Amino acid sequence: MNKLAVFADVAQRIRQAYEGDPIAPVSAEIGSADLDGAYKVQQLNTAFRLRSGEVIAGRKIGLTSPAVQKQLGVDQPDYGVLFESMRVASGATVDRSTLLQPRIEGEIALAFRTDMRVAPTSLQALVDAVDWLSPALEIVDSRIHNWQIGIVDTIADNASSGLFVIGNQRLRPHEVDTIGCTMQLYANGEVVSQGTGAACLGDPYLSALWLVRKMIALNDPLKAGEVVMTGALGPMVPVQSATHYQLQVEGFGACDVTFS
Repeated sequence: MNKLAVFADVAQRIRQAYEGDPIAPVSAEIGSADLDGAYKVQQLNTAFRLRSGEVIAGRKIGLTSPAVQKQLGVDQPDYGVLFESMRVASGATVDRSTLLQPRIEGEIALAFRTDMRVAPTSLQALVDAVDWLSPALEIVDSRIHNWQIGIVDTIADNASSGLFVIGNQRLRPHEVDTIGCTMQLYANGEVVSQGTGAACLGDPYLSALWLVRKMIALNDPLKAGEVVMTGALGPMVPVQSATHYQLQVEGFGACDVTFS
């Protein structure tokens, strides 16, 4: 079987896992170091979803923690595609059984005022292009059995994406401290995860800058208004049923979701 056929087969098995049981790691078929091949699998499933009528809402950035990068043997983040079908309103209730192995983490989301077709020449230039920021929850999920993932597995599986929740606040760049802000994630009123903006690649803006440059290099630049989930501010935790999760980010506000 040639490489393209392998990628197509892996992509199909990942799609089927959404409706059934998680599958074994796919890095053996793709190649444990073949990041381009893993993104090819991701792109095949993105194209499939677009043909099925889904709409892109933005991008998510993963592996923004240096500790997690070291664990997976990489020196850069990865990215996945957010679809409108993955968007959950703050305060909504989600049926946990619609997900496979969900985990949840607190983040900062942002969007740009214009299409990002030209790479910013500095971090300040990127900040100047930001339209709004908001607290956000990402519900990550994996189609790989028991989260036995390496870098290739998670990229192929759309960066282990699941759902996302954006807070109702829309803050301007000058109104917030993206580095020093503290984050608390509560489960039924109990703190289950804590962190700071600095935990996200040193600054969520640096994470966003990496993504902007990456998407320009791929000739697929971010569009104005698309959501960018910049990466976790603290450890992700398993999602439990009958649990209310509330995120509070200092200076940004709060958002929440409940799992039935």
